[in-house]
Amino acid sequence: MTELRLMAVHAHPDDESSKGAATTARYADEGARVMVVTLTGGERGDILNPAMDIPEVHGRIHEVRRDEMARAAQILGVEHHWLGFVDSGLPEGDPLPPLPEGCFALVPLEEPVERLVRVIREFRPHVLTTYDENGGYPHPDHIRCHEVSVAAYEAAADHVRYPDAGEPWAVSKLYYNHGFLRQRMQVLQDEFAHHGQEGPFAKWLESWDAEEDSIEKRVTTRIECAKYFAQRDDALLAHATQIDPKSFFFTTPMEWQQRLWPTEEFELARSRVPVQLPETDLFAGIEP
Repeated sequence: MTELRLMAVHAHPDDESSKGAATTARYADEGARVMVVTLTGGERGDILNPAMDIPEVHGRIHEVRRDEMARAAQILGVEHHWLGFVDSGLPEGDPLPPLPEGCFALVPLEEPVERLVRVIREFRPHVLTTYDENGGYPHPDHIRCHEVSVAAYEAAADHVRYPDAGEPWAVSKLYYNHGFLRQRMQVLQDEFAHHGQEGPFAKWLESWDAEEDSIEKRVTTRIECAKYFAQRDDALLAHATQIDPKSFFFTTPMEWQQRLWPTEEFELARSRVPVQLPETDLFAGIEP
């Protein structure tokens, strides 16, 4: 049987470890080839871990984040490819300031699409995962990641598009990650209350809006991957500039997570093969 191949497309280093990481680790462990494609270098990301907020890191954040990404990929057991664009940063203020010149979100769409098409045609994935039209959250690079991924999914199969970028390849299925679900947070928050403890998700749950709540209804596919949650956390911690080990990510006991919510969730957005929903396997319906 020909090996199965999965490509996960992300905006920045560390996104691959916070969105669908246990799923990619599971498939890699089960023998599939898994490639993470990171569209930008994360150069404009803030240092979110106080322990890493030091002069030696400030002057070389780009190199540090490359090293972190290499370590995370090793932990997850996946291959990795940098697409080579420059982080746009997250604009803040009212009104929002203009994005930096030359950043990923301002580059003409055709440029990253062509680069991603080239990687798709070389790796020949059966499944591609990325973000939905809202980017998971409205960071300009995440929204652009969605646009680039969907366009490349279509273009990679078209022999007329980018004829110099390799032989056409039709990716069978395209999925959106849906990691931050209200129901999951509520279940875990309730478990803290059951044990007489104050959970970490109260403010999130209070501020949840109807649009975010509707994401629950978009989930088509739940991947059992509790066995790989610890691997996911290790990969996340490898991004030491971005992740404070004391953050809420790590406050819920592993046993609760594995028992109460042992899956990661996805939305099947496009398919070139027959499907039957709901699914429990990203490769369902694919005969390599």
